[in-house]
Amino acid sequence: MQTVRVDLSERSYTVFIGSGLLGSEHPAFNIAPGSTALVVSNETVAPLYLESLRASLTGANIHHLILPDGESFKTVENWSKIIDKLVEIRATRDATVFTLGGGVIGDMGGFAAASYMRGINFVQIPTTLLAQVDASVGGKTGVNHSMGKNLVGAFHQPRSVLIDINTLETLPTREFSAGLAEVAKIAAIRDAEFLGWLESNTKAIMAREPEVLTSMIRRSVTNKADVVAEDEREAGVRALLNFGHSFAHALETLTGYKQYLHGEAVAIGMMVASRLSELRGLCKTGFSDRLGDLLRSFSLPLELPANLDTADIIETMKLDKKVIAGSVRLILVKSAGHGFIDNSSDKLQIAAAINASRTKP
Repeated sequence: MQTVRVDLSERSYTVFIGSGLLGSEHPAFNIAPGSTALVVSNETVAPLYLESLRASLTGANIHHLILPDGESFKTVENWSKIIDKLVEIRATRDATVFTLGGGVIGDMGGFAAASYMRGINFVQIPTTLLAQVDASVGGKTGVNHSMGKNLVGAFHQPRSVLIDINTLETLPTREFSAGLAEVAKIAAIRDAEFLGWLESNTKAIMAREPEVLTSMIRRSVTNKADVVAEDEREAGVRALLNFGHSFAHALETLTGYKQYLHGEAVAIGMMVASRLSELRGLCKTGFSDRLGDLLRSFSLPLELPANLDTADIIETMKLDKKVIAGSVRLILVKSAGHGFIDNSSDKLQIAAAINASRTKP
């Protein structure tokens, strides 16, 4: 088992990474005898892993709530169902929420834990690659709004994160590839050496070789933990983790969260952002091709659909959380491993990058 420490003073916690952790007597499962545990999961993951988790929660009053699976269900209504369940089981401030699933479950369950009685403990048990390398670490919780992604939420750090890489054995290929977009993202904006390692290990990664996956997840989490420790609430450097996300969130919103998985939208968004970097002369020509080759080897989409209106994409981006004083704050790249925050791209430049990233009709 490997560990990564997220250093946030009194809110610090450990990310545990290994095989066979679910169902074990791991310290992350320890809660006070007689206290209440609510496991929040979804219809896909619960049949696979709920009983293993329940077996680990000895001495607790265990309850569970199973929600529908998918980004379109990341809503205030489903968040409210978690709150209702906590009230129904008479959970007190010593209760713990365990989120068992992907990023949607982690975000909603974490937001419920942040909201109930002004904050109770929760433990992240991410079962998708995307959640393991990104969504479960850093304390961002929330739900989507019809006008935009993650517009309602709170920062609320978990008590711990437990990553059992065995759960990736049951992850569909498309979901696995979607998670690799977030791996490529952290490498592209922060860790050039890691980007080269990914390029050298694409076959082993796609074959899901356990040792390679453990190394990849640990390096991704270490990078994110370092950023979060420096900037917990995204006042500065943490914004770099949004590389490709402004475009991705607009794409997800305009397609009703039904056409693309989050990681797929991020892959497309990173291509738009890297092309914008090149079009503005901020990055040498060739980086977008290099990034595109890596994303393609991970079986990820690279182009925006031809039928989405450029003006609609830009208008939707204006509702993104990353807009400051009316200016779209984008993450662009200077070179491999060197992202930066940009507030000066104008509408014509953004439109040109969008149009250069379309599927040809």
